[in-house]
Amino acid sequence: MDRLELQKLRDLPIEGVAERLGLQVVRHKALCPFHDDHHASLSFSVRRNSYRCFVCGASGGPIDLVMKYLGKPFLDACRWLADGAAIDITSYRYNEITTKERPPFDASRYERFFERPWLSDEARRFLFDERRLDPRVVRWCRLTSWRDKQGVPWLQTPYYDREGKLIGIQNRNLVKGATPRFRFPQGSRCSIYNLPVLNLLRPGEQLFITEGCSDCWAMLSAGHKAIAIPSATLLKRKDVEQLSILNSQFSIKFEMFPDNDTPGERLFLQLREVLPSLVRHQLPPGCKDFSDYYLKLKIVNCPLSIVN
Repeated sequence: MDRLELQKLRDLPIEGVAERLGLQVVRHKALCPFHDDHHASLSFSVRRNSYRCFVCGASGGPIDLVMKYLGKPFLDACRWLADGAAIDITSYRYNEITTKERPPFDASRYERFFERPWLSDEARRFLFDERRLDPRVVRWCRLTSWRDKQGVPWLQTPYYDREGKLIGIQNRNLVKGATPRFRFPQGSRCSIYNLPVLNLLRPGEQLFITEGCSDCWAMLSAGHKAIAIPSATLLKRKDVEQLSILNSQFSIKFEMFPDNDTPGERLFLQLREVLPSLVRHQLPPGCKDFSDYYLKLKIVNCPLSIVN
């Protein structure tokens, strides 16, 4: 590979490369796959054609992103960039990769994994020992696990629409400190989580809105119906529209425990613009999110104050 070819790879638009890897880029930001991210701390600079995480410090250009995300050495990452595009590099255009050549999510490839969920020892430790979730919640959410070719254990979280159609998957690395932390199959639409619960709502019932799947699992384990927004900084227009429709269709009480940080508070204010009656609950000092609150109360064997 000569210098000209190498430069062409370095000039591939960084956001196009990120989306080919499965990252969901919104307004030049994405959830960082290199740590347990909830607030889209991975930022892309179109001008510099680079990425940087302001939490874990990961940074670089297109080749660096592929090397770190896929765990490939330099030459293999270059081959992946060139071969994966399947086009003449000199004619590469961002929109061609992201809108024309990027295949849609193929649910048929994954549906069978959630028909009979299997949980590895690592998944059981994570869900039941560390998170202390109710087994009924794990079954309802159809959480399952798998191992990749290197033997790395992953937790699979399926996303369904309200009719029960599989629309996306989030893969979570169960090795602490390992990267990438999360992976998404090509074309996954991981927007509002746990939409099938809407079919179980009764008039006047509470529906909690949480931030992220983990908080949703904890809320469900506490005995409440809940949906989840993926991230405080990734509230999409379609999600806002869907919440607005729910607000007009259902006579239910929307409630929320915002994360104890600035993005969490910002998300609450954004949601209250769509849901004016949204009720705010305050987390106690020392609890960063509802999962933390739920876990601490489970450890000391105290009932949750919000449980009827």
